[in-house]
Amino acid sequence: MRSRETLLRLHRFRTEDRRRQASDIDGMIQDLTRKYDELDSHVRFEESRNGVTDPANVNYSMAAKATRGRRDNLLKSIADLKDQKASVMAQLADEEAELRKVELLMEKESGVSAATSASTGLQPAHVH
Repeated sequence: MRSRETLLRLHRFRTEDRRRQASDIDGMIQDLTRKYDELDSHVRFEESRNGVTDPANVNYSMAAKATRGRRDNLLKSIADLKDQKASVMAQLADEEAELRKVELLMEKESGVSAATSASTGLQPAHVH
């Protein structure tokens, strides 16, 4: 019985850990999205200030070009984080399924032991 309780605690811990990971990744995605929006605004400002919007143009703003590169890298990072989150969410679904199995097994065992005690006439000991 003790090993089942340990297994139950382990699955609860893993489930909560996956939830925390998903939440952390969400926070990072939100932060990077805000930063992306700020950099995008800065690129548009630089382009409007300079009057050149084509990065291939020789007169394109160097500040806009550098900011554009940082912005594009953030977009790649956001995509990577979304992939990581999808993986964590799949792991979370697996952990939740395993947790439910262990909980049902524990309930079934406690029901069987209660039925066995009732059929033998033994009363469970109560601690006061």
